[in-house]
Amino acid sequence: MDNFNDLENVKAYLLERLKSASSFDDISKVKSEFLGKKGFLGKLTSDIAKVPTERRKEYGIRLNLLKKDIEDQISTYEKKFEKDLSKLEYSDLYRSLPGKKPPVGHLNIITQAIEEIVEVFAPLGFNRVRYPEVDREYFVFDALNMPETHPARDEWETFFIDYPGDEKLGRLVITPHTSSGQVREMLKGNLPIRMLNISRCGRRQIDISHVPSFYQFEGLVVDENVSTANLIGVLDYFAKKFFGPDRKTRLRPYHFRFTEPSFEVDIDCGICHGKGCKLCKEGWLELGGSGMVHPNVLKAGGIDPGKYTGFAFGWGVERTFMMKSGTKIDDIRYLFSNDLRFLEQF
Repeated sequence: MDNFNDLENVKAYLLERLKSASSFDDISKVKSEFLGKKGFLGKLTSDIAKVPTERRKEYGIRLNLLKKDIEDQISTYEKKFEKDLSKLEYSDLYRSLPGKKPPVGHLNIITQAIEEIVEVFAPLGFNRVRYPEVDREYFVFDALNMPETHPARDEWETFFIDYPGDEKLGRLVITPHTSSGQVREMLKGNLPIRMLNISRCGRRQIDISHVPSFYQFEGLVVDENVSTANLIGVLDYFAKKFFGPDRKTRLRPYHFRFTEPSFEVDIDCGICHGKGCKLCKEGWLELGGSGMVHPNVLKAGGIDPGKYTGFAFGWGVERTFMMKSGTKIDDIRYLFSNDLRFLEQF
């Protein structure tokens, strides 16, 4: 039927359409045909302007009753087909529907790197410890043989906390290095020591290879007859395990107040493979410092430097991960960008 001038014809046509429906989809089509924006009921409502003025009130009442009747009739048939659907076996209804996998995240790449570093050092007997990320000046500088005039103690180099200082231990500092845990570990009095301290650090630096907040891992070994050869052996072992057997490392003589002799550790750049790039400049990238523990540091930890010796090393977790073969990360700031397009690659 193309048009209705009589409301009773609409009701009769509705019943005819409902009786011929054989599925829930058919009922949905009927519902749209009669109650949709362009349905019969909408057309009849718009035609009210054509009804003589004296009959509009009666027409409006009958139209509202018809709408209620249509809704009730359709609802009755919907419930009938819903009941029939519930009787179907689950396997029959959903046999061909693909499953929807829930979104699953993964550990941040920095956390992954930390876990791998711990696994590499575990067979050598290194035990992971944790020390404060905010510590007193004594453990951060004084106990590490760094005098008050040392440049690292300048407020333009280190983040100091606006908090009352301690008369003996000094001001609060966001630790610029994990070396602040060395003397704390020594003061426990448990020898020999094989410590792996991993923590967040803070320094006033930011560029493609530095960020103000970063992670560092600190290794400390203290025992009798520990030598530079032991240090080199441990560093070489880690490099081969973490970076791969084909990568090259080198030690450069350096000066740190808390080690003597001291070395900086470099690795051939994993981005340019030693050719030179914006990250490494000349083919080698510094990983961190290392050296034999200074006798004054051993004394601060209550250890006799005449009987015991030790070595220590501290490397940035992010920079170490950037040099892992195959990562191809040439800007450390990517690791802290929270860009899922980047993070989902690892």
